[in-house]
Amino acid sequence: MTSASPKITIPRRKPRVYLSEDFKVDNWETIRPYFEELKSREINSVEELEKWMADRSELESVLSEDLGWRYIRMTCDTQNEEVTKAFQYFISEIEPEIAPFDHELNMKLMQSTYVRGISQEKYRIYLRSVDRALEIFREENIPLTTEISTKQQQYAATTGAMTVTLDGEEMTLQRAADRLKRNDRAVREQAWRAIQERRFQDREKLDNLFDELLKLRNQVAQNAGFENFRDYMFAALGRFDYTPEDTFNFHQSIQQTIVPLLMSLDKERKQQLGVAELRPWDLDVDTSGKAPLEPFTTGVELLEKTVQVFYKLDTYLGDCLATMREMGHLDLESRKGKAPGGYNYPLDEIGVPFIFMNATSSLRDVITMLHEGGHAVHSFLTREMSLNAFKHPPSEVAELASMSMELISMDYWDTFFENEDELRRAKKTHLESVLETFPWVATVDKFQHWIYEHPQQTQEDRQKAWVEIFETFNQKEVSWNGLEKYKPFLWQKQLHIYEVPFYYIEYAMAQLGAIAVWKNYKENPAEGLAAYKRALSLGYTVSIGEVYQAAGIKFDFSTDYIKSLADFVQAEMEKL
Repeated sequence: MTSASPKITIPRRKPRVYLSEDFKVDNWETIRPYFEELKSREINSVEELEKWMADRSELESVLSEDLGWRYIRMTCDTQNEEVTKAFQYFISEIEPEIAPFDHELNMKLMQSTYVRGISQEKYRIYLRSVDRALEIFREENIPLTTEISTKQQQYAATTGAMTVTLDGEEMTLQRAADRLKRNDRAVREQAWRAIQERRFQDREKLDNLFDELLKLRNQVAQNAGFENFRDYMFAALGRFDYTPEDTFNFHQSIQQTIVPLLMSLDKERKQQLGVAELRPWDLDVDTSGKAPLEPFTTGVELLEKTVQVFYKLDTYLGDCLATMREMGHLDLESRKGKAPGGYNYPLDEIGVPFIFMNATSSLRDVITMLHEGGHAVHSFLTREMSLNAFKHPPSEVAELASMSMELISMDYWDTFFENEDELRRAKKTHLESVLETFPWVATVDKFQHWIYEHPQQTQEDRQKAWVEIFETFNQKEVSWNGLEKYKPFLWQKQLHIYEVPFYYIEYAMAQLGAIAVWKNYKENPAEGLAAYKRALSLGYTVSIGEVYQAAGIKFDFSTDYIKSLADFVQAEMEKL
């Protein structure tokens, strides 16, 4: 066990080399001269090309961080018109101006006589990504992308305003969902129905919003010469390491290996609860009949305990979160007007990210905090990298950082659960949720494939497809009798479908990787943790497979591999 560092050194951003120290993003006219200079600069050697790349990277870091703060402020208070306007200004007035310059700078780089002279080992992944960006860029997509970004904000505003009133108290849906862990079945049912009914009220609004997004996204794909938006996004997300066909095989493997396992767990749950039918509001309650776990009461307590857990794991990890605490780079508690969900937002110039979440007082909140803390550590491990692009690995790697942290931290969860029985319950609950990740991810991913393969769909077609896919993977032992009207709209709660399309299968891929990282950690904690940090330190300078290899695991989602890791999780659950 390591102890907390006595003193945290607050990081400062590196001195600017290309931009002035007092440069601020006010409007496009203050930014344009830098893009013009990069576009017109003569490059006469390998050294000058690398200097040009570094200057461009610095400009990108400053702009990215400015946009980051605008997004953070908006999501922290979706009802504040001023911060919403500031974010929208960047999206509508600045980003569209940057896009054509980005394309021209990419061309300048790839057409340079000296590009072959720079280290191919160091830059090969970056150059591969630039090449792909050039392939899919179309100027006519710039205004469409702006319109898509603006419409996506409507989702956060709509869902962030959702509240229910229970026992005379108005509360967010996140806080209401805590009641699904109560032992009183009537209380659970009341909360579940209230949440679903509140979502149901906005179903048409959210369906219509998605129709608009669907039309715009399909147009973007067609403009870029793709058959559908799915194929466009595979290119845009830089999925060099697997194909749509591979993801279909992954769905099938999940159906064959994980779904039967969860069905047996649900049968066991039904028996332990002593109910004639298992209902949707019976899935989060502890079957022992004990009160719900309450690992903390305030956001401050959640943060302090997580910092302690990180220090027990490793001094460096503890320092990462302690630094964010000192800098005020966290907003953790749920409240009205706050956007839903949770994220770790990398801030590229300072290199210290921001964690946002909607904590109430549940185990799920602890997991979210550990998850986002894993992302934060990743940001710290890559903050000194020479190019901004190196700091942003694809999601299959980013989510490995976060999901592994959930599992390797389990040895120190006694910080949250001093009672041995509560600790055992927390671990067992989380390991069940690890297994539940797979079918839900397969559902959301398969649904997105269907959506973009059927661009002429009606809302009714979409609802029917969702139900069919949902029932393939989920809740086969659960009775939805009398609740059928809610099921076709369950997908609307998944913000990724609205805000970051096709960013989801990565969770299942990374979950597999995280189990393998945990298995290694269990066998040899020191080497397991060192390999985890070593892999994350690579950023995006090597392929996904090479990052996984550095972590001592495989980038593999075959049926046999899934089964072997699911068996390991099951064995760990049985020990509890």
